[in-house]
Amino acid sequence: MTAQVDAVILAGGMARRMGGNDKGLVELKNQPMIKHAIDRIKPQVKEILINANRNQNRYSEFGFKVISDQDSGYLGPLAGMITAMSETDAEYLLVVPCDCPLLPTDLVARMLAKLTAEDAELAVASDGKREQPVIMLLKPSLRASMKAFLDAGERKIDFWYAKHHYVVAEFADQPNAFVNVNTPEQKQQLGEAIANEKNH
Repeated sequence: MTAQVDAVILAGGMARRMGGNDKGLVELKNQPMIKHAIDRIKPQVKEILINANRNQNRYSEFGFKVISDQDSGYLGPLAGMITAMSETDAEYLLVVPCDCPLLPTDLVARMLAKLTAEDAELAVASDGKREQPVIMLLKPSLRASMKAFLDAGERKIDFWYAKHHYVVAEFADQPNAFVNVNTPEQKQQLGEAIANEKNH
């Protein structure tokens, strides 16, 4: 892989549907949720950044740089991405949420191939049915555009990237890759899915 890619794992949200528990630290199969994401992403990138707005000391125990939103007030995933873009000097930044424990092991390779083939500014992942706006590979030079969008009071990521030359990387062959955990019920279902995957 010639291009240099760093990653940011977004763990900065409020996780209201998880009873306010810090989602990245919620245990799934005896490991914090974020550890599953780290294990999937680490072999694919040069550096990992963790975006967290609370429990920073806990997150630092994973051995990666922890960054907090430059804009305070829990402004959502865009704030974490903007902060990460100012912390990397890589050619591309991979963005993933902390609550997707089944991320593809070929996520970067496929997104990068699609992005470079079409000379796009960013790639967005899709599970074959819908785009996953918080799973992107983008050029850090887009930071100014994203910051202006956030500063204007906008929050929806797909509205932002629609303004840019973007491509969609399909992962229809891995339909569970982007399953995420928002409720305790989903956590249990996902734990069962992981157990089944490991048994195959």
